[in-house]
Amino acid sequence: MAAHHHHEPQGADLATAAQATLEKSGEQWTTMRANIFKALAGFDKPASAYDIAEAVSKAEGRRVAANSVYRILDLFVGANLARRVESSNAYIANAHPDCLHDCIFLVCDTCGQTTHLDDDSITRGVRSAAEAAGFSPVRPVIEVRGKCATCE
Repeated sequence: MAAHHHHEPQGADLATAAQATLEKSGEQWTTMRANIFKALAGFDKPASAYDIAEAVSKAEGRRVAANSVYRILDLFVGANLARRVESSNAYIANAHPDCLHDCIFLVCDTCGQTTHLDDDSITRGVRSAAEAAGFSPVRPVIEVRGKCATCE
């Protein structure tokens, strides 16, 4: 397998990388966007917009609507700061927002832990098959459901 490896920043370094990526795309890094990204990055598994809204509400001491969180998450996904796990309608922070790859998720059905892999050789095959069928793929997302090593 031709996996693609990265240095994956964490904590403040990840937020700094996310901010730089968002600003490069012409968007502003507002306090609300920073708070939502911080909350998202703080989860150890994919989080729903409601989970994130609750975390930000608790941190700010005021109610933050899930609709506002959804809009910002959509922006984050479009700017490559977050990835959406389609099967669970949840999001994870992209550990390397400055690098664009297709998504391969390994989703544990027991504990919900989700691992993101970058393997361009696999997604290149998916893209080629889609194109051969007359389809123009924008960004393939592959999800493999099963059990992680911890739950095995």
